[in-house]
Amino acid sequence: MLEQSHDFGRELRRRRMAARWSLQQLGQRVHYSKSQLSKVERGMKPPTAELARLCDTVLDARGALSRLVPVRHSQPPLHAPGSDDEVWLMQLRKDGSSSFQPVRRRDLIAAGAASVLTVHSGDPRTLPPDPAGAETLVDVSRMLFDQFRRMGQVSGPAGVLPPLIAQTHSLEQLAVRSGPRVRRDLLLLASRYAEYAGWMAQECGDEPAAVWWTERAVQLAAAGADTGLAAYAQVRRSLISLYRGDPSDAAQLAAHALDSDAPARIRGLAAQHLAQARAVEGDYDACMRSLDDARDLLEQDALDPAQPVLGASQVPDVVSMFTGWCLYDLGRPQRAAELLDRETARIAPHAFRTRARYGVRRALAHAAAGELDHACRIAAEVLPSVRLVHSSTVLADLRRLSRTLGRHARHHSVRALIPDLSDTLARSTGS
Repeated sequence: MLEQSHDFGRELRRRRMAARWSLQQLGQRVHYSKSQLSKVERGMKPPTAELARLCDTVLDARGALSRLVPVRHSQPPLHAPGSDDEVWLMQLRKDGSSSFQPVRRRDLIAAGAASVLTVHSGDPRTLPPDPAGAETLVDVSRMLFDQFRRMGQVSGPAGVLPPLIAQTHSLEQLAVRSGPRVRRDLLLLASRYAEYAGWMAQECGDEPAAVWWTERAVQLAAAGADTGLAAYAQVRRSLISLYRGDPSDAAQLAAHALDSDAPARIRGLAAQHLAQARAVEGDYDACMRSLDDARDLLEQDALDPAQPVLGASQVPDVVSMFTGWCLYDLGRPQRAAELLDRETARIAPHAFRTRARYGVRRALAHAAAGELDHACRIAAEVLPSVRLVHSSTVLADLRRLSRTLGRHARHHSVRALIPDLSDTLARSTGS
């Protein structure tokens, strides 16, 4: 790692000298101090991916500097356990926390917990006797799903996940005991519940559970004769890989989904994640091509009003929003801030989780562009929403914002924001 830091520092100095810039002149362009850059050039301080991308841009290095920053894999690979012969155990605690664990039935019996298997709250075989009643059941469950998604916008994921799991289980059991047409509708709806449970698990910071629920969604969808969700599972896993700091794996998963025969929307979402991975790798041209592919595919999508929307449902122009974030990852924070400002203003006021996510990213883009006062104003406005939704993925971006602002700790706006920002991070981490 130390040797790689020296390699980066030597290459950064070589390119800076070729541009005939002093450390101070480079610092003014990437909004780092002269002393910070000096330590990086001398190998005394490891470079961050953000600094490498900024320097790549201003020195026109075409990703050469980013490639010298090692990818840090601090976590083991993810695996999704699963078995058809399993029991779902959910623990709900008085402090508001919960946990979910799939357990093989024979292991549970061997552990002396067989009594858990015999608890019933009625006969699950009791279904509406007529087709109209069964269809009403599907319609009500569909409307309930929309309410769960609304709840997910205004509360922490830990409060939404338990009822999602219970409803997924109920729909799956009802499907087993239904006629063919209603069975398919119930299975497809159960798959959407499971997919959303996977997203809420990721928002809780539980990546293995997120993968497990996504795989469960694939199984339920396949049972309902919908094979497209298998490709969407790769899209979801590519996003997890991005948050884990592995753009290579993210790109591979997204590319595989993009090359599949999945519906246009799923392939469009795959193209977006491929663009994100290419942006993190510093490949501007490949990123923009993938974003063009995403827009073309999503414009082909014919939404079925009877089915929940896969992916972001609260962002009017998701490709433009993704473009803004990709520009940030490509070391172009000023252009990113302009796009994120415009698109965030179009998000509905009640979508607190979505506004928190893109509000933090707006603040980060403005901070990286050196617009500290504006960045701090945005952050101050969005922190109440961050505390409300308690999102693990939003908090990851908030920590990046904290590190970026920390480089300018003497600035008056930063000094005023830091107590509230630090308190939000501390309370979120400790809860």
